[in-house]
Amino acid sequence: MPDAVVIGAGPNGLVAANLLADAGWSVAVLEEQPEPGGAARHDTAVADGFVSDLFSSFYPLAAASPVLAGLRLGDHGLRWSHAPHVLAHPLGDGTCAVLDRDVTTTAASLDAFAPGDGDAWHRLHDVWERYRADILDALFTPFPPVRAAARLALRLRVGGGLRLARNLLLPVRRMGEEEFRGEGGRLLLAGNALHADLSPESAGSGGFGWLMSMLGQTYGFPVPVGGSGALTAALARRLTSRGGTLRCGERVERVVVRDRRAVGVVTAGGETVAARRAVLADVSVPDLYGGLVDAADLPEQVLDDVRRFQWDFATFKVDWALDGPVPWRAEEAARAGTVHLADGLDELTRFMAQISQRQVPDRPFSLFGQMTTSDPTRSPRGTESAWAYTHVPHEVRGDAGDEGLTGSWDAKEREIMADRVERQVERFAPGFRKLVRARRVLAPPTLQALDRNLHGGAINGGTTAIHQQLFFRPVPGTGRPETPVAGLYLASAGAHPGGGVHGAPGANAARAALRRHRGDGLQRVQRLLTHRDRTGDRGAGRSAF
Repeated sequence: MPDAVVIGAGPNGLVAANLLADAGWSVAVLEEQPEPGGAARHDTAVADGFVSDLFSSFYPLAAASPVLAGLRLGDHGLRWSHAPHVLAHPLGDGTCAVLDRDVTTTAASLDAFAPGDGDAWHRLHDVWERYRADILDALFTPFPPVRAAARLALRLRVGGGLRLARNLLLPVRRMGEEEFRGEGGRLLLAGNALHADLSPESAGSGGFGWLMSMLGQTYGFPVPVGGSGALTAALARRLTSRGGTLRCGERVERVVVRDRRAVGVVTAGGETVAARRAVLADVSVPDLYGGLVDAADLPEQVLDDVRRFQWDFATFKVDWALDGPVPWRAEEAARAGTVHLADGLDELTRFMAQISQRQVPDRPFSLFGQMTTSDPTRSPRGTESAWAYTHVPHEVRGDAGDEGLTGSWDAKEREIMADRVERQVERFAPGFRKLVRARRVLAPPTLQALDRNLHGGAINGGTTAIHQQLFFRPVPGTGRPETPVAGLYLASAGAHPGGGVHGAPGANAARAALRRHRGDGLQRVQRLLTHRDRTGDRGAGRSAF
């Protein structure tokens, strides 16, 4: 019987298992898919010699994560690679905003839009450098992050904290208007905010866009050499080297609860896998509460809150094998790993408004990844392995285009939407479609079939909006990995701090389990000492055995 069973071998599940194994626990990880990785996997199915990431690709949060740094995954084969530029946002007129790890290069790009905007970027970067350590500490620790918050509060009190707090809560459109005269800086912030499901007018989107921009400025948007699955492989190798076991093709159907405590799981094959100390679930919030855990074992308030749980947007993705580099009209985009495709801030707002009206966007804002530019091992020399993803509503009520998309995502609709994404790329890279050797379409149902946690292709484990963050994540009054069932811990992106490949939810869950059992051990020692006090010195000098 293992000390802990971990459900799911995504990055968070594997991080949790590694930390438990480091503490001397025996750990069994059960994964539904035939291979580990969750949303960090790659394959070569698009075309021979072309490596394609199935889901996530760029990892600024992983590069910044003290959790992953502490695992020393480089000792287990992980290597990182960077594109020359972190990110580019070209416009239809050929101008282009560039985010580069050299802050002076970024600033010069923005000065080309409006003189003085480079200085404005330096000021935003100075704020980041002043508070970076405490912000990251608060981000990657359980809520409330008491020590980090205390240090940050002290710094903020001295350095104009109310003004910073106000700025972080601003909609990104307003933040951009206050900070920049030209469109370049505004586009960098807004495009990064739309990595989540936050519109340019959403409260807090300014803070998220600033955070993602500054992560890119400091750490870049690195990729694992060889494919995103290289990160998973390093985590798996580290785990097995410490005695942990990983079983793939094992779907967990139920968490066994006895006397209001999780004591194991039951697999789809009918096997009961007992857990001596804890069960950690790297699964979505709705799958855990009222799914894997029977509703009868949960408070009615939790069930009601879960019924109100909000997913982030659905995702539609296209992978390509290209016969040559993308022919960007803006030369700077050719050197960027990530390219944001929308012709201005108003087009971003228009895109988000269409999704809010449950329409499939006619000009889909797309995040475009140039993987060979980022890592030359991804395809033959002179070619490019590329992808783009965009968002669509979970429930489609209409098509903002004129092609009658309904959200069925059958074969016909998948091809129509993939063509629409390609036309969006063509607006900024004329001749792109002539380079396509092969493509693969991953519609929302396909993404979910490949990873159950990605409900309808929702890639962040739930909305990033403020009403489902901090102590509202995953439901009001939580913010921590503990659940209403003793010995059961939420270890997925559904828990604070949310989506992204950084390992924090898994680490928080593992540490909560370890802390609980350290506490149990201390209580046993205290009971033994109390018993000795009551019996006087009769046991003095005798062995406890």
